[in-house]
Amino acid sequence: MAEHGATLRRDLLGVLAGLFWGLTTVVIRITRLTQISAEKLLFYQLAVSTVVLGLLSHGMGEPWDKPWSGFAIGSVVVQTVVGAFASYLAWMWMLGHYPATKISAFVFLTPLFALLFGMLWLGEAVTLTLIMSLTLVAVGIVLVNRK
Repeated sequence: MAEHGATLRRDLLGVLAGLFWGLTTVVIRITRLTQISAEKLLFYQLAVSTVVLGLLSHGMGEPWDKPWSGFAIGSVVVQTVVGAFASYLAWMWMLGHYPATKISAFVFLTPLFALLFGMLWLGEAVTLTLIMSLTLVAVGIVLVNRK
């Protein structure tokens, strides 16, 4: 039963993360933040979250003493450059130029990129079920963006 509670907690945290990301998008769109350059807006978000999350991790007593392998360091660099910098920079730029309702469906491309990078970086297998799932995601994006 304890595992069930932990799973529910993780699910709740995932839903809250999505909720807060959605709220971030709304705040950017309804305020003058769209007038700030995408690079500056992204820098502020990453700088604040780096400090806040680092302090939160330390305050929660999470250990930071694990040895880092070259693969782990490379993975963090890829996640930083591609996952945080390039993708969010593109998102911030699009929020300043297009209505959020028109571009929000493209967030659902995340599973495609996760699969692609999991396959290329981690050597994960691509199964028929994954391909069918991604096909359904693509169909959903097309349907949402139809006029």
